[in-house]
Amino acid sequence: DMFSIAAAFGNVHGVYKPGNVSLQPERLGTHQSYTKEKLGCDNDKPIFLVMHGGSGSTDEEIATAVKNGVVKMNIDTDTQWAYWEGLKNFEKSKHAYLQGQIGNPDGPDKPNKKFYDPRAWVRKAEESMASRVSVSFEKLKSVGTYEPKEEAGYQLGGTPKTKTSTTVGLLAAGAAVGFVASTLIMRK
Repeated sequence: DMFSIAAAFGNVHGVYKPGNVSLQPERLGTHQSYTKEKLGCDNDKPIFLVMHGGSGSTDEEIATAVKNGVVKMNIDTDTQWAYWEGLKNFEKSKHAYLQGQIGNPDGPDKPNKKFYDPRAWVRKAEESMASRVSVSFEKLKSVGTYEPKEEAGYQLGGTPKTKTSTTVGLLAAGAAVGFVASTLIMRK
């Protein structure tokens, strides 16, 4: 069993202008030392820390937080924006094809169904969000640190095995369920 704590170190939910939030992730190291001393344990990082309000954090702040025991970082605001940005960019690039069911720059009788079909623009939004989550995987040094368990004929989550990577499948599932993504750092 894993018990985690969302310790405050200047972090806040939402989005703010750079410089308006002063993160102090080095405080987490002090929390770890204090806890180690009080518990009398050998582990230098006896508590699993969660970084709430991780969206918009600098690479240095993230690295310091991870170094000091953060095992999960919430990036909901960043993933919401990434999803929206994928949709926004699709609309911008296909604007002339999204003004009616028929008629576009290719001709007055040309259909536009493949452009306004939700499967087209949702796919672009999901790809944008998956790309943003992948950036967090890299920043949090979690790429390649987790081996999913497989059961006979099924991948993690009960979906049939396919050639699609588990990570991409999980990202797509996360986007479809609620636009919320958390990045988990797996300790080696």
